[in-house]
Amino acid sequence: MLKHFDHVTVAVTDPAAAIGFFALLGFELDKDVVIKGPVMDRYMGIAGLEARHVTLALKDAKPRLEVQLLHFLTPPVKPEGDIARLDRIGFNHICFAVSDIDSLIAKVTAAGVRLRNQPMSFHDRKLVFLEGPEGITVELAEWK
Repeated sequence: MLKHFDHVTVAVTDPAAAIGFFALLGFELDKDVVIKGPVMDRYMGIAGLEARHVTLALKDAKPRLEVQLLHFLTPPVKPEGDIARLDRIGFNHICFAVSDIDSLIAKVTAAGVRLRNQPMSFHDRKLVFLEGPEGITVELAEWK
């Protein structure tokens, strides 16, 4: 069952400007890492992925609320195109925190929803991407 909104991820060409903008709204830097390698390639569905992954958290928000920024180093970003692609500028995906990801995966797949990848663990969560309406990517996150 869905619990609450977890995070939104935006692919950007200027991370410093994006961090500054969200800081104006009360978000603070929480994590700043580079994601790459076979596990991330598979999870994101992007061969040769290397990207800066910045997590911004809204100060004192209960429940926690994050904006995550992706700055693609490789492959080159796609400025326009298919909304289902995760390597383009603009909206990337929306994520909902859930209490039991395995049960919810079983429920949605039984109803014909397609998983975009296999579940994985990252930043203290178990995660999975779903193919949502109009090709948008919807992510489920179960905190550990």
